Order: sequence, then C-alpha cells, then structure tokens
Amino acid sequence: MSIGDGATVTSDDVTELLAELVACDSTNPSLAPGGAGETAVARLVADRLRDAGLRVRIWEQAPGRLGVLGTLEGTGGGERLLLCNHLDVVAAEPEGFVPRVRDGRLYGRGACDMKGGLAASILAAAELARGPSRLRGDVLVAGVVDEEWLSAGAVELTQRLARDGVDVGGAVLPEPTNLDVIVEHGGFAWWELVSEGSEAAGDDPERGVDAIALAGRALTGLLDLDAELAGRPAKEYGRPCVHAATVSGGRQLSAYPASCTVGIERCTIPGETAARARAELQALLDRVAAEDPRARYELRTIVERNAISLDPAEPVVRAVGAAAAARLGERSRVRGDMGWMDSGVLVEAGIPCVAFGPLGDGEHTDEEWVDLGSVRDCAAVLVDTARSFCGVAEGS
Repeated sequence: MSIGDGATVTSDDVTELLAELVACDSTNPSLAPGGAGETAVARLVADRLRDAGLRVRIWEQAPGRLGVLGTLEGTGGGERLLLCNHLDVVAAEPEGFVPRVRDGRLYGRGACDMKGGLAASILAAAELARGPSRLRGDVLVAGVVDEEWLSAGAVELTQRLARDGVDVGGAVLPEPTNLDVIVEHGGFAWWELVSEGSEAAGDDPERGVDAIALAGRALTGLLDLDAELAGRPAKEYGRPCVHAATVSGGRQLSAYPASCTVGIERCTIPGETAARARAELQALLDRVAAEDPRARYELRTIVERNAISLDPAEPVVRAVGAAAAARLGERSRVRGDMGWMDSGVLVEAGIPCVAFGPLGDGEHTDEEWVDLGSVRDCAAVLVDTARSFCGVAEGS
C-alpha cells in the first residue's frame, strides 16, 4: 500500500526523522561565524538515503561544507526528477535545536525552513525504493548548503550536474508552501551604497565632507523610488519594492565621517530583472550626485537573483499540480509567492523547478514549527509526482 494510504510511512516515522534532523545543528557559518555548518546533517541525510537503497555521493559544495546527493536509479527511458533541499538554518540558542512536539506540530530551528520538506523528500525516496513498482526515470534527492546566504550549494549542484552530463527534466523544491504549488516567485538584489566624504575635525567645515549626510540625500531618493515602484503593476502576492536595510559610518563624534555604507535590498517580480533594477538605482544616484558636487557614490553588488515564472505547460508543473489536486483537493492551489528560493538557481540553469512543501510558520524565530501531518501529505504528493513524471516501468 502507498504512503497516501497511510500504511507504509507512519506518523511516528515522520516525527522520528524530523526530530533527528532538527536536533542536528546546521547553522550557516556565513551568517553566524563559528556556526556548525551543514556537514553533520549532510552525513545524517546520506545515511538515511543509503538505508533506503539510494546511491549516495557527499562532496564539498563550499569550503569545509558538505552537501549530499542520493540517486534512486530507474530502469531507463523516463524523465529524471530532482528533489532539492537546503540543509542550512539560521542561528538559534542551543535550546532551539531541541525538537518539541505539541498539538500535531514539531517546533525547533529549521522545522519549517526547511527540514520538514527534507524529511518529506527522504521518506518519499524510501517509499519509491520499496516499490512495488520501479520507476523508469531516476529520482535525485539533494541536500545543498548556504541557501540562507548566497545559495552556493544550489549553484555548485547545478554546475556539477552539468559537468557530469546529468540531464534533469524537472525539480521540486519542498520549501514550506502550505501545500500549495508555487510556479513563480519574486527575485531580489542586495547592494551596498558607499558614500565617500572627507574626514576632518568637527570644527573644520572647509575640509570636512559629511559622508553620512550625503548618504541621507540618496536615501531620500530611495523613498521616492519605492513610491514610484508602488505605482507599477503588481502581482497578487506582492509588488516590487526597495528599502534600506543596514547603515554604518563614522568613527567618532568629533569628526566629519569619511565614509558611510548603506545596505539596500530590492525585491523584484517576474517581468523585472536585477540588471534593470540596478540601472534604476544607479540613475537615482547619478541625479543626486549631479545636484551636489560633494556627493560621491559607489554601488557595489553583493548578490542578484532574478524572479522566475514557469510555463503552466511544463511537465513538472502538470505533474505536481495533478498530484497535489488528487491527494489534497481544495487544500492545495497553484499560485505565486514573493519570497525568492533556490528554485531560481535551478530555473536559470535550465531545470524547471516547482516549489511544494508542508505547512508551517515562524521561520527564523524561536517559535518555528511545521505541521507533522502536512509533512506526510507532502511526501505522498512527492511519491505520486515521481511516478507520474518519471514513469512506471512496464511489468513492475
């Protein structure tokens, strides 16, 4: 009997695996210096996938940080499906890695983002490996590093697949989507605006140039730009926007500051590009600088990721949508979402990727949780998706 019938994968299976994953600290060290990193959880995932019968590879996806890829080999002639999960989490106090079960939910760092989806992927792969029918195409289960910062793992994974000649027909990203099928999502860019001044004693205005105040003029323009963005066409799930995120500058109260750095985030929607967004911001800075000869600005790029939108006719879109509708009915809908995900990396690498994952909330907070029943539902939909997308071998 299938996972959807509830006879193979039990609620206890879900709880046990997810608790084990949450208890394994995988704090992203790029965000929290000294963080545990993904290596321990990558080895844990590798062990679980091997136990299920998958062929497993572990390798360094970023310096000192291991990712994992398990392959359930098909009989041949079918499409290859990738289930892509990120292993890293944001930092938490030690008690944040102690899983707690209450009212059908499991609480703990990463429970929702995204170890619930990771557990569903492992359980789905194990179910598919048990049979009774073999798939024609391969199913790949990936655990990648660094999604919470620069997505180094997803980038490295796509490059490795390309180097190895592994053609992936479609992918599912089991991020928390409340069991909805996400076929498009926004993009983002992070920039640093550096305002240059001249350091001098506070009582020497002839030589001092206030880099912080001049940055303020640019920030006023940023407010105007966001107001203009608010008037542009939007999606039902969000609009393009821009905001200042961080600011630093100056060394002492008794001197003009020589430099001020402002972190800026620009959120884009399908139809926009990061390159166009950067050009708009640069034009704003050029206008402000032209109005004041003391103003000197430099715009530095940290990371830029474009929004994505999949064609509804893509086979993976149809497969996930049909599996979700059959299993969940009105509990699942096809929609877009503002937040960027590693699916953007996959799509830009030529791998159509749908996001579909369990129900949860509280990401990056002390009350992060995932609904255990929805993890089981997610696994069931992933099993059905694989059977439809990869194909079932004749006579198996």
